[in-house]
Amino acid sequence: MARFASALLWIVISLLAVLPIAAWGAAALWFRFPAPEWGRATAAGLFLVLGLGTIVLLFGRRRWSALAVFALAFAALLVWWSTIRPPADGDWAPDVARQTTGTIDGDILTLSDVRDFEWRSDSDFAERWSKRSYDLSKLKTLDLFLAYWAGPEMAHVIMSFGFEDGDHIAWSVEVRREKSGEFSPIADAFKSHTLIYLATTERDSVRLRSNVRGEDVRLYRLNTPPEQARALLTQYAVEATGLAAEPKFYNSITANCATVVFKIMRAAGGTFPFDWRLVVNGFLPGYLYDHRVVVTTIPLAELMERAAISEKAKAADQSPDFSQAIRVGVPSPWDQPPK
Repeated sequence: MARFASALLWIVISLLAVLPIAAWGAAALWFRFPAPEWGRATAAGLFLVLGLGTIVLLFGRRRWSALAVFALAFAALLVWWSTIRPPADGDWAPDVARQTTGTIDGDILTLSDVRDFEWRSDSDFAERWSKRSYDLSKLKTLDLFLAYWAGPEMAHVIMSFGFEDGDHIAWSVEVRREKSGEFSPIADAFKSHTLIYLATTERDSVRLRSNVRGEDVRLYRLNTPPEQARALLTQYAVEATGLAAEPKFYNSITANCATVVFKIMRAAGGTFPFDWRLVVNGFLPGYLYDHRVVVTTIPLAELMERAAISEKAKAADQSPDFSQAIRVGVPSPWDQPPK
């Protein structure tokens, strides 16, 4: 019985500690080790072999020596990993070339480098960056867009703030890639790209995804009081300005477009618990529905169906009333009759 218990213990240690560390370390070396491809492959392979060899030796007399060697190798890997810092400069792709920054003077929020591109295709566009001011006392609504780019599980999150005059400012948390770079959810869990917060017009970021890329875009109007929306918009401006001074890495698991948004919400005073749907963010509608952040007087399935706005966006393509047109028929908490 004692021998069986000992074997079971080492199996658990192998599966829950050594194997995950070996896999993470091999991936970290593959994506970030400063060497040609063959050098990265060699380093990753050696660390993985070390991990697998350690697992084998855990069931023999040399288990403690094997664990000590593996622990030292992992410690050295972590020291190297900590030296990888996010770059402040790069040959950035045009759409992420500028980091939005903001200042607040009383009720007036002034944002620099607001993106308002005229997209004809992903590679054909007219660049427009502007400086814009917003009266926070006139802030009225907060909406959330989900643009599904990889099936029903994964979506890009855009938060949009609406003002009494019908103007909207949308915030998109994105990967700041270089001109030659590509987005990879796996690689971007390993310090491959930095994070950028972009303030944009809805005709830029929403239309890009619905009309140009043909993504399934859904709009959810949130039950957020104006004072909480103001705190959140202020926090966006603070976080964005901070990124301009001190870059941070994007992480497709812990610092992606959804997890960052909810981190900002909590920083602004929102009380939203962590949930697996913040990572697998295609399922965010259910999370919002469960916490009564969206309209709950209709079934969730109906809400999701009526949230689809891609066809409306295509019909309103060049309209100056783009933001108003895509909201027609979308359920809003503010349109519900008082109880």
